[in-house]
Amino acid sequence: MERSFAKEVELLKKGDGEIFEGEGILAITKALLQAGVSYVTGYQGAPVSHLMDVLADAHDVLDGLGVHFEPAANEAGAAAMLAASINYPMRGAAVWKSTVGTNVASDALSNLASAGVKGGVLIVMGEDYGEGASIIQERSHAFAMKSSMWLMDPRPDHTRFVELIEKGFALSEASNAPVMMEFRIRACHMHGRFATKANRAPLVSRNRLLQEPDFDYSRICLPPSTYLQEKHKIEQRFPAAIDFIRAHKLNDHFAGRHDDVGIICQGGLFNTVIRALQQLGLADAFGEPAVPILALNVTYPLVPEEVAQFCAGKRAVLMVEEGNPDYLEQAVGALLRKHDINTTLVGKGPLPIAGEYTADVMLTGLAKFIEGSVPRGVDLQAIGAVMARRADHRARAAELLGAPVPKRPPGFCVGCPERPVFSAIKLVEREVGRIHVAADIGCHSFSTLPPFNLGNSILGYGLGLSSAAAVAPAFARRVVSVMGDGGFWHNGLSTGVSAAVINKQDGVLIVMDNGYSSATGQQLIPSSRAGAPDRPRISIEQAVRMMGVKAVETIRTYSVGTMVGALRRALKSGEKGLKVIVAAGECQLARQRRIKPEQRAALARGERVVRTRYGVDDAVCTGDHSCIRLSGCPSLTIKDSKDPLKTDPVAAVNNDCVGCGLCGEVADAAVLCPSFYRADIVQNANWWDRLVARLRGRFIARLQARAARNAVAA
Repeated sequence: MERSFAKEVELLKKGDGEIFEGEGILAITKALLQAGVSYVTGYQGAPVSHLMDVLADAHDVLDGLGVHFEPAANEAGAAAMLAASINYPMRGAAVWKSTVGTNVASDALSNLASAGVKGGVLIVMGEDYGEGASIIQERSHAFAMKSSMWLMDPRPDHTRFVELIEKGFALSEASNAPVMMEFRIRACHMHGRFATKANRAPLVSRNRLLQEPDFDYSRICLPPSTYLQEKHKIEQRFPAAIDFIRAHKLNDHFAGRHDDVGIICQGGLFNTVIRALQQLGLADAFGEPAVPILALNVTYPLVPEEVAQFCAGKRAVLMVEEGNPDYLEQAVGALLRKHDINTTLVGKGPLPIAGEYTADVMLTGLAKFIEGSVPRGVDLQAIGAVMARRADHRARAAELLGAPVPKRPPGFCVGCPERPVFSAIKLVEREVGRIHVAADIGCHSFSTLPPFNLGNSILGYGLGLSSAAAVAPAFARRVVSVMGDGGFWHNGLSTGVSAAVINKQDGVLIVMDNGYSSATGQQLIPSSRAGAPDRPRISIEQAVRMMGVKAVETIRTYSVGTMVGALRRALKSGEKGLKVIVAAGECQLARQRRIKPEQRAALARGERVVRTRYGVDDAVCTGDHSCIRLSGCPSLTIKDSKDPLKTDPVAAVNNDCVGCGLCGEVADAAVLCPSFYRADIVQNANWWDRLVARLRGRFIARLQARAARNAVAA
């Protein structure tokens, strides 16, 4: 049984005047349909992958409107699909995680921004910046400035950002330029409500077909067109965008009684700013600030007159801009000088130069700004009292904890099919020595953490093999590259495998075939076995062989001993060239989602259900914990030994166990103590199960009685 998004799809069907209640990313999805989008594409990635998942199940909604939905093989492919809007009045949307996704899409985006668009183009980006992110810490702002694409950062309010999505398409059409709209993790997962509109059928769609192609050489990105396109960006598109932003009041102004100071913030940070002001007594419970705020829902381009008018007459203005470099602070500072406004601009200083502006960081920074700027009518003693109470709370919390809370880095899920591969690598290292492992983006990157500590570099999604190209010839032994099946299809096959074959790279590649693009929520990929029965499937092994790789093995990941043998052969083989091991094992999260409903249904029907669990015999376990160091499974833990002669705690398997069998496999492959046992838990047992259980019970009882007699005799 696969995941179903039927509940979310129903939200997309709401019409005029109905109330939507749900997550921000679903509100964004609904807004796209209300805006008359013709086509939607993208590449899965947190925090916007849920948009893709829901649309994949919304066939009836999309078919009725004529909207084309097509997930792309990677972000570059998604950006290239936006070419439809260059020549035709088609509103198109692309979705991916930024900034890494934007980097992948950059070639197509640069051409798109140069050619310009007729139909509105909206690029919905999950701005995965901050402490909750899984990627490198960069911002999208620089890319927008480089390519003259407009960047929107909507204030996190369902009603407002739904309005801004429709305005974003209109802005794109009015200025003939693509619009990037970034949503932070908090905005994507924030719950809220808004009054919906009926979904709008697009002007051009599968139901309203084009009849004639449009040819316009001025929109082809080749000289001399590119020179004119550059002039068009600056002389026509840029002023048109500023006029639209000003005329439609896309940025939000909030008046405040302490108007000798002010705050300019990115729209996406508005809620955090308001929460900090509330704690300082400078905003009411309804979010109305006592200090004037200019919330920039469009962070590029800025409207010079708007910024100048806001700052005029104020002694100091705080620029709240998350991340580095401080593009907005520099731009606002330049605007103030050009308009001969002497307002003091404050930004990085009270607020950190880099890093996420969490609630705690924002509160500290705003308090410093207020205390430093001394607004008229603000009780600074009250501000100081708030911060003193906060410091006292932190001190008491630290005293209660006794020590800092330990870091909890991410790790493999219980039963993850990728963990056994790294157990096998650790065992092979005992024979051949330490191995250079070129890691990759994906779940398998957790191998860089304890207990494995395997992985010397991570360069990009699907680039594990490419990142080993210069290391492999310089190393005394073969290096190992790791690539997930998601990264393999993203670009690993075309860049890594093809280059390794052509350049005769001598190394070992492990492709983790767990059946899905797992790290982003089990989306289907070309090699997925799940999905509709008639869904095409491309074998990873077949694809690799077609590229010219001769040494290819597919091995079940949980067979640690078999995997050790395959790695040993690949590393010690006298044959030069690339050796590929396809490590096949379904993602346990996806498997559990499938089998648990099946088991519940079977139990309800009174059918026999068998669940496998593993355990550790306390009497046999020596307490050296080698099994834990080689497995790292969260369900494998320790407990106090009941044997007074054993000073160390013994290993134990808790109730999180999913019965993958890795612990026993590792113990066998590593020749550890035989303390693991397998137990089959039978529910709705039949007569044979009961008979076998009784016979086993009697036999075990006799053995226990004999052991007790021997102990007494001794």
